[in-house]
Amino acid sequence: MTRKILIIEDDAASAAYLAKGLSEAGFATEIATNGRDGLFLASEDIFDAMVVDRMLPGLDGLSVIGGARAAGIRTPALVLSALGTVDDRVAGLHAGADDYLTKPFSFAELLARIEALLRRRERQASDVQAIRLTVGDLEIDLLGRTVTRQGRAILLGAREFNLLEFLARNAGQVITRTMMIEKIWNYHFDPGSNVVDVHMSRLRRKIEEGFATPILHTVRGAGYKLSPEA
Repeated sequence: MTRKILIIEDDAASAAYLAKGLSEAGFATEIATNGRDGLFLASEDIFDAMVVDRMLPGLDGLSVIGGARAAGIRTPALVLSALGTVDDRVAGLHAGADDYLTKPFSFAELLARIEALLRRRERQASDVQAIRLTVGDLEIDLLGRTVTRQGRAILLGAREFNLLEFLARNAGQVITRTMMIEKIWNYHFDPGSNVVDVHMSRLRRKIEEGFATPILHTVRGAGYKLSPEA
């Protein structure tokens, strides 16, 4: 999938130079020639990164980044500026920029910095996925050990949470009672009781009561399946 870079630069020659180099590196680019247009495009939240000139007509580059951050846009932003003192760079980072490169600059360095920002963003996204499981409108925070459905908190006991996590990690697949007994209770034999069914009944009540659609399905003769669809 081609990654998109937003270039906010009022100098036509500089914007064309950046767009050409980034296109040759495999990126898709879009150019805004003033701060207001740049903020409008950034607010669409469709870009993988943005390169922002600091001195722009209409709205300066730091205001563009600050406005995007205030709107909840977390697109990585690299500032380009002829203003290169320590105070200038600190002001850029405080405004919400992720990196700051002074003019004149090497395109190779700019490209390397953009790629570093993208790698950092991908790692952050991966970290979020590693601590959160989502099945339909049900969300499980593994770090906080909390569960919500449609934004509503669901209180689970430790065993119920472990069962739900196991089902969510295998969402859409049928999980047998034997698999649950081995994974959750650490039994490698049939205890000869309905302990699984009792816990699953409680879990179903908690995650489905008050919601329009079922999410925990009994597969007759086989086991259970966590899925937004039957």
